[in-house]
Order: sequence, then C-alpha cells, then structure tokens
Amino acid sequence: MSTALRTIAAAGIAALFASPAAHGAGINWASVPGKEVVLFYPGQSSWEWALTTNDMSGAEDFRKGKNCSTCHIGEEKDMGPQIVSGKPRVFKTGEKPSIEPTPIPGKPGTILATVKVANDGTNLYVHLDVNEGAQPDARQDPAYATKVTVMFDNGKVSEANRGGCWAACHDDLTNMPSAQGATRTMYLPRTRAKLTRQGGGDALVAPDQLAKLRADGYQLEYWQALLNPGQPARAATQLVFDKRDVAGPSIVTAEGTQSGGTLSVTLSRPLNASPPYSSIAPGNTYHIGFAIHSGHAARRFHYVSYERTLVLNSGNADLVAVRQ
Repeated sequence: MSTALRTIAAAGIAALFASPAAHGAGINWASVPGKEVVLFYPGQSSWEWALTTNDMSGAEDFRKGKNCSTCHIGEEKDMGPQIVSGKPRVFKTGEKPSIEPTPIPGKPGTILATVKVANDGTNLYVHLDVNEGAQPDARQDPAYATKVTVMFDNGKVSEANRGGCWAACHDDLTNMPSAQGATRTMYLPRTRAKLTRQGGGDALVAPDQLAKLRADGYQLEYWQALLNPGQPARAATQLVFDKRDVAGPSIVTAEGTQSGGTLSVTLSRPLNASPPYSSIAPGNTYHIGFAIHSGHAARRFHYVSYERTLVLNSGNADLVAVRQ
C-alpha cells in the first residue's frame, strides 16, 4: 500500500473510532462542576454476599432497606486497600473473612475520578478525569489496557437504585465463589426463578414474566470506553437483563485522552432513544454507577463506585447534567 493510501486508511479508521457526538458537543467542561467519586476494589463481593450477615457488616441494615451508598460513601479509601490485599477485613465489631482469594501484587485499592455530566438538549455526556495510579499488568485482557464503564439505571431496577452494580453481580458469575467453573455474565435478580446464597444459576422465570419485566424497562444500560495508550477510544453498548449482552444498534460514543497521568474519558448517548434503550428526560431521577478495569484487568478484577443519582438540567441529585 502506498504512503498516500495508508494515510487515507488511517484517517478512516480514526474517524470510525472517534466520537462525533462527543467531539461536536462544544461542552465547556471547565465551566461544569465536578464531583469526586472514589472507585474501590470490591473483590468477590456479590448481591448475595451483601445480604449475608456473617459476610457483610452492613447486611442487616441493607435487609431493612438502607442503601449501600447511605452507609459506605466516604469509606471507600479504607475498604479498597483492605480488600485488595487479600487479608481478612477488620471492623470495630471484629474480623470478617477475606473476599479476595487471588490478589494482584502491587494493585492499588482505589482509583480517584472527577465526574462531570452535561447535556446539549440532544445528548447526555458523562466525563471522567481519572488517576489510575501505578497499575501492575494483570495480563487478563490483552486487547485493552483500560475499560471505563457507566452503568445506567432508568429508575426501574429497584435493586440497582439501592445497591448500584451489585444488583447485577452474583455469587455464581465467572470467577466468583459459587461459579464452579461456569462462564456466566451479569444478570438482574428478578430474571431468576430462585436466588440462593450461591446466586440464581441459569433457571429463569417463566417467559411471560420475562416479557413483562422487559416491557416494564427492567434493565441496565452498560456504556463502555475501551482504551489503549496512543489509540482512539472505542465505544461499546450493552444491556444487562437475564445476561449482559451486546445491544444493537450501538448508541454510545466515546473519546479518551491521556495527559500528565490523568486519563480523561467522555461517554455520550442521545437523550431520546428507541427501544431497547430508555429515553432520558428532565424531571426524572436516574441512577448511575462507574467501573474501571485498569492494567489489562478483566471481569471482576475492577474498581467500582457506589450508586449516584442523576437528573437533567436542575434538581436534587448527586449529579446534575447541566444544559450547555
């Protein structure tokens, strides 16, 4: 291939992976207030684990109706380093068992992110400035060094309203304690015929119940930026229902830059969307959570945040997507 053709091909590939909505938005991020979000390493914690008193210190309060964020936002910087070490967890009331049987040597326990959200009347933009720290190479995902994910709840997944991404993380997923070698992706609790301490397995509720759950909007959207140093970001759109599956057509765009140790990522998607997606409108409260896979990590070896509320334009929420 000639030099001219290689140049044209490279430009075409860059255009393919670029984010037209994000680049064309004209969002002045310097004028948008940011919120610090601490993402911590969760080990083998699961929805079922969170409900088990012998395993999780706040299980009784959670069962009574308290949300995870109510008790634990502000504690992430202590929890992450303790969990990632693989040692027993220490509380005022005593020790709890380790929830990381295979720690990655040298992996930091937390990642700090400054999150900003905005909209231009057409698209929602979620911007993260992330300091990944010194990440060892986990050698689990050779394709991507970093993956930045937003989990979006349209407000109709009550488990996610209360427990963020733990609503989709179960004890029998791949690399979790009760997996028994199975390959199983994230799923939502009400899609299973029965949940035990070991999770819900593969037995689903009746087809008519599944259809009703889908019609009611019982799903999570999974927006992801796939990143490698020196390369354009790639975007992925998935849905979590009875499993985590690629959604089509993809409606998410992504961009990412690296400067001075800070990774800046913007994910965007249209406010108005056709099924299977949810539209995002002023006056409604949504819930979002964040996850970051760093150092070529995969599956559960990630950092996660607790759930945050989101509104458009104005209102009482953790994150307000201002109109620009």
